[in-house]
Amino acid sequence: MSRIPDEIIQQVRDRVDVVALIGRRVSLKRAGRNYKGLCPFHHEKTPSFNVNPDRGTFYCFGCQEGGDVFSFVERTEGLNFLEAVRSLARECGISVPESGGAASGLAERLHEANAFLLERYRAELLRPGCPGAAYLGERGLRPEDWERFEIGFAPDRWDFAVGALRAARVPAELGETAGILSPRSGGGHYDRLRGRIVFPIRDARGRVIGFGGRAIAAGQEPKYLNTPETPIFRKREALYGMPRALEAIRRTGRAVVVEGYFDQIALCRAGIESALATCGTALTSDHARALLLRTRAVVLLFDGDAAGERAMERALEALLPAGLRVCAARLPAGEDPDSLLARQGADALRAVVENAPAALDVVIDRAASAGTETPWQKADAVAAVAPLLALVSSALERGEYCARLALAVGTEPRHVEAAVRAAERGEDARDAMPVGARRAGPEERNLRQLAQSLIEHPPLGRRIACEELGELLPRGPLAELITALVDAAGEAREVRVPELAASLSESARTVLHALSVEGDALPEEIAARTVADTLAWLREQRRKRVERDITRRLRSADLDPDEKRRLLAERQRLLHERRRSEVQPMDPTPVGPPA
Repeated sequence: MSRIPDEIIQQVRDRVDVVALIGRRVSLKRAGRNYKGLCPFHHEKTPSFNVNPDRGTFYCFGCQEGGDVFSFVERTEGLNFLEAVRSLARECGISVPESGGAASGLAERLHEANAFLLERYRAELLRPGCPGAAYLGERGLRPEDWERFEIGFAPDRWDFAVGALRAARVPAELGETAGILSPRSGGGHYDRLRGRIVFPIRDARGRVIGFGGRAIAAGQEPKYLNTPETPIFRKREALYGMPRALEAIRRTGRAVVVEGYFDQIALCRAGIESALATCGTALTSDHARALLLRTRAVVLLFDGDAAGERAMERALEALLPAGLRVCAARLPAGEDPDSLLARQGADALRAVVENAPAALDVVIDRAASAGTETPWQKADAVAAVAPLLALVSSALERGEYCARLALAVGTEPRHVEAAVRAAERGEDARDAMPVGARRAGPEERNLRQLAQSLIEHPPLGRRIACEELGELLPRGPLAELITALVDAAGEAREVRVPELAASLSESARTVLHALSVEGDALPEEIAARTVADTLAWLREQRRKRVERDITRRLRSADLDPDEKRRLLAERQRLLHERRRSEVQPMDPTPVGPPA
């Protein structure tokens, strides 16, 4: 069955009244801004099923089933997604193209338009005085590299792509559908990627499905701009480096996954041809399935900072359930693959990949390093890792990792195994528990209120620095959701829940659906204060963690004298910083109405 255009899917979603649709099967009663009723997906006596008409979503606090109008029809009528869209479209009087030649012909034309424009971009990079060529030279890429990786340049002109497509008799509307052109408010189109280095994104068959653009001018935002979702380009599935990496993956038996285009190119230049990169999104279950078709082994190579470590752990949530065996290459602090190649050479970068330990071992070491001296520290360390161990499909591998975690924290394997079983059921392990299934602690209450504030008032996300957020947030679905909300913060005055949900892991999607129907909207002034207070609270928690880590390391018997002096100086600096800022103990309960 052919794919339905995204604009038609959105038309159907906007046209369907979610309350009327669900009301056919569920007796709904208004409860504030929501409607409530008995869940159609599990037996219950007290209503826990909520419908939010403003966002077109539903969520059950009893069984954690949630979604939009399409999800409801899929579940209740036994249809797949495309069948659900067609069924609802017929009710709304919206015409949906039938499967077959028309859609196939459109895809072929989009591939051709992308391929044509790629050649224009590549030719532009070779023009004398091209600023893109100077930028690539500064990053150590020579003309032979431009050729090898098909790099191009989109001139800083509004009409370059428009004119190129017009000369080739390609309609501007097709360029817009391909994501190459953007419509002007007063009519006409302009080049979406103007003033950027251009990287072609191909599918496994070698067809150009989209582009990634890297800004080269100071202050040019965003730094990276990708082709939007199109009938042939879906970020949840696309991997940069196809199909060039396929033979190397078959030969080596592994894929190496990085976050950026330049990082992927750096690995290839170092002789690691099996490298792939995501295209502006976190790793998803769709990526995992695509990788599993080709290999069982994956090496993750993310930046060597706190944000990179958290990205690695989030990637495990997508990769482990697929049965992939994941290693985590750890870069030196402050380095990325491109910078390490430039500073230390290909041998150093290859060594990082070749010596990559199992990713779960890295997670276990990190959890244990936070402290295991008290019973509650041991419990926290186990709770931090148990949800990931619960995702390991092999019982033998899971048992081995349980034993390693028990040894690292100084407890008995049976206690770890019990925590993992609980995480699998969604009962006790902290980040794996269903929303509303237990009494939330201070951290979760703060993070839930922060997420709720960003859902209700998206522009508040522009006040949060993404780089700092990676260092402040703990691992888990709430952190993933908050990061996605901040990344998506822009001019929009409301969050489109279905589109955001499509980019999240299943656990984060569950939290989003729950929050989208939970409670009354916060006034903007209270939401802004909540954001500020929560960030201050998270910064204080980070400072305390750093102090605890310094104290733990100072107790080491074999500590080098120079390292001891450095740690003492750092602890003294933190003490002075705390006194200067005069941080007062915060009430861990967020501002705003109770949940």
